[in-house]
Amino acid sequence: MADRGEESDYFDFLPEGEGEAERPPEGEGEAERPPEGEDDAVLIGPVLEALKTVRDPEIPCNLVDLGLIYDLVVKKGGLVYVEMTLTTPNCPVAANMPSEVGEAIRDVPGVSDVRVNLVWSPPWTPERMTEEARLELGML
Repeated sequence: MADRGEESDYFDFLPEGEGEAERPPEGEGEAERPPEGEDDAVLIGPVLEALKTVRDPEIPCNLVDLGLIYDLVVKKGGLVYVEMTLTTPNCPVAANMPSEVGEAIRDVPGVSDVRVNLVWSPPWTPERMTEEARLELGML
């Protein structure tokens, strides 16, 4: 992953001082990646199913099939780390979606801690969608 200083500012087209309400909060969602440890092969299935219940409000599809989940780590002891993106930094739910993801995962029995990191690099593209999502959206 690129150093934050090397990433593009996706909002550099906005006039000075405008669009601050739409800009995703900086620094939020920067969750710490879990330390090395044993993965929980039993818990990952229910966590993935919980992630599939979170849907994009503008595209009638879940975040997993849209390809918005970049990394999922489930450790013994119930620690879950999710690295995710959105279809665009201008997404109106940018400030809320990570907490929705966290809430869905926290409901899974055995989960003790959830860390969600919202990233913009690499940018999302439709190629990340599953075949099922493309079919559902009429793209195949």
